[in-house]
Amino acid sequence: MNEGSLPLHGVRVLEFSHAVLGPACGLILAELGAMVTRVERTPDGDDTRRLKGFGAGYFPFFNRKKRSVAIDLKTGAGLDIVRRMAAESDVVIENFSPGAMERLGLGYRDLTGINPRLIYCSLKGFLPGPYEQRVALDEVVQMMSGLAYMTGPPGQPLRAGASVIDIMSGLFGALGIITALRQRDQDGRGRLVQSGLFETAAFVMGHHMAYAALSDTPVPPMPARVSAWAVYRTFTGADGRQVFIGITSDKHWQRFCTVFGREDLRDDPRLATNNQRIDERAWLLPELEKMLQTMPSDEILRRCEQAGIPFAPIARPEDLFDDPHLMHSGSLIDVELPGGTRTRLPRLPVLLDGRDDVPVQSLPAVGADTRTVLTDLGYTPDEIAALSAAGVVTLADDHE
Repeated sequence: MNEGSLPLHGVRVLEFSHAVLGPACGLILAELGAMVTRVERTPDGDDTRRLKGFGAGYFPFFNRKKRSVAIDLKTGAGLDIVRRMAAESDVVIENFSPGAMERLGLGYRDLTGINPRLIYCSLKGFLPGPYEQRVALDEVVQMMSGLAYMTGPPGQPLRAGASVIDIMSGLFGALGIITALRQRDQDGRGRLVQSGLFETAAFVMGHHMAYAALSDTPVPPMPARVSAWAVYRTFTGADGRQVFIGITSDKHWQRFCTVFGREDLRDDPRLATNNQRIDERAWLLPELEKMLQTMPSDEILRRCEQAGIPFAPIARPEDLFDDPHLMHSGSLIDVELPGGTRTRLPRLPVLLDGRDDVPVQSLPAVGADTRTVLTDLGYTPDEIAALSAAGVVTLADDHE
């Protein structure tokens, strides 16, 4: 599938964002074919370009396949550029702090007054309500939604190991945008789309809330839960590597025992059903641990695959670069990082009539597309040079 045949080809998106939430929403639209132009601050661009530690991966992953325009939004001339861009855009995405866009004169009512067909997506920590002026982070809403409580052991709330709420809220924002574009096809009107981190975290917790409504006891954290399955945990092989094994049916159990040469366990009447195996876990699980500790992890994995049961090696993020399935399925694409480093990163996990090879995607330099955008808006070369000299915009060649 080439770029021109992607479903959002021709949709123009203007993105005002930082960190993960807004950029994740824009990346999803870009992967579906939209032309996403990210507005960055002058002269050095978004702060996430320079984050260290875990934050070092934010900009490289969430901002590929986008254009960069660097504009000083504190100047009248800069705001005029943005308004002219909004007049020709289909979508605006913003995840600035509450009230920031309104103070700049770039709020929903301001920009839809210029362009009534504009889809305006506002991504915040909270939807309208008592909390809406609070500043939120992924970790904040994981704590206040119960997600961190459910992830860590009792008394030790623990955030999930990735910014799952930021990314999911951005995904819901993208879903809202696509829905609003569909509605616009029918009535010609733009719309306000809103998504909140806290509400997204609450949605993620919905099945636990349903369990709480049906249970007479407090919901236990996942590490302390009583599993519905007798064998559903990690085991350690002879080489010290861990493997997860989940046996979720009696047929799984029979195949597991056969492949691992444990017909004695398969034929034991005390272990015939899952509920019976739960009753026998006190001796059954140590027996399985002792057996598996004699085998290399690769052998455990091979036999689990032969048995056709759920299993997984315990992987690290860096293991995914060479995962044979991800590479074969085309789920990793080549990306050129700042400084010329090339790597493979995951693409949108959706198939649309299969996949074609895509060229190497590179990250835009600060203001890489400022000159092109201004030219398309009707600015003359002299006007562009004057805006650059005044610090209103940053051009990519300003950094050369």
